[in-house]
Amino acid sequence: MNSLHGLLTALVTPFTEGGEQVDEANLRSLVEDNIGCNVHGLVAAGSTGEFAAMSDKERREVVEIVIDQAAGRVPVIAQTGAMTTREAIDLSRHAQSAGAAAVMVVAPYYEPLTLGETLHHFRAVASSVDIDVMVYNLPVATGVNLLPNDVADLAASVSNVKYLKDTSGDFAQGALLIHEYSDVVGVFIGHDTLYFAALVEGALGAVNGAANVVATELVDIYDRIHAGDIVGARDVWNQVFPFAQFLVSGGYVTGVKGALDVIGRSTGAPRPPQETLGGDREVELRGILALSDHAESNR
Repeated sequence: MNSLHGLLTALVTPFTEGGEQVDEANLRSLVEDNIGCNVHGLVAAGSTGEFAAMSDKERREVVEIVIDQAAGRVPVIAQTGAMTTREAIDLSRHAQSAGAAAVMVVAPYYEPLTLGETLHHFRAVASSVDIDVMVYNLPVATGVNLLPNDVADLAASVSNVKYLKDTSGDFAQGALLIHEYSDVVGVFIGHDTLYFAALVEGALGAVNGAANVVATELVDIYDRIHAGDIVGARDVWNQVFPFAQFLVSGGYVTGVKGALDVIGRSTGAPRPPQETLGGDREVELRGILALSDHAESNR
């Protein structure tokens, strides 16, 4: 039986003014907000959490804070991908010792690896810990797309590789994973606009950055689908989709943090070189969120 399922919030990382350090109090409050919305789990120090802009020490700090604040109420998954296998192993072992339910591992980026190198990396990292591993397929960043049979072979060869977060954006690939390989690996979709479709197809769940802002609606969609209320779930999804589409259309972290600013739940600015949301993008986002609020009040 899969211990992870449902909506896993890819938490943003709040920073203090000027981005000098992690804002611990704000991060703890964000964890509470998400647990209060009944999300099924939390992902710490992932892409939405700006892991690439943080030091090794800060990444460990974020993982420890989220685990401590969650206090076992929901599972915490630590994203431990790094530029080298040794770094990823060290971060994964730390996450296990800190109490993470699982680690999520993205392949090294910048210099595209061969498929063989990528799979060897995942095997080495997974074999270094006893907790479950979620392979993070993010070809736009890593340059390597793990196809369904590649993931199945990896899961078959390493017993604690239990899950896949597929952020390829290719729903044909996602559907194949769900229909043909769900008995081998639990499929989580990481592309926000595919949330509804993936759940209807039978995905185990999703890792979703939009949940920082619209967790209540996304949990409602999950619950309705699992209760057989597809029409009702689609009605809610129609209100959420424009926001999801806005995020994936460019500047994802900037969009999520900008939305939190708009709703009065600021987590600070993204770290440079990412910029604070402004201009036409901010105007567009304010309009989307205003329409969503209006629709919610009339449901």
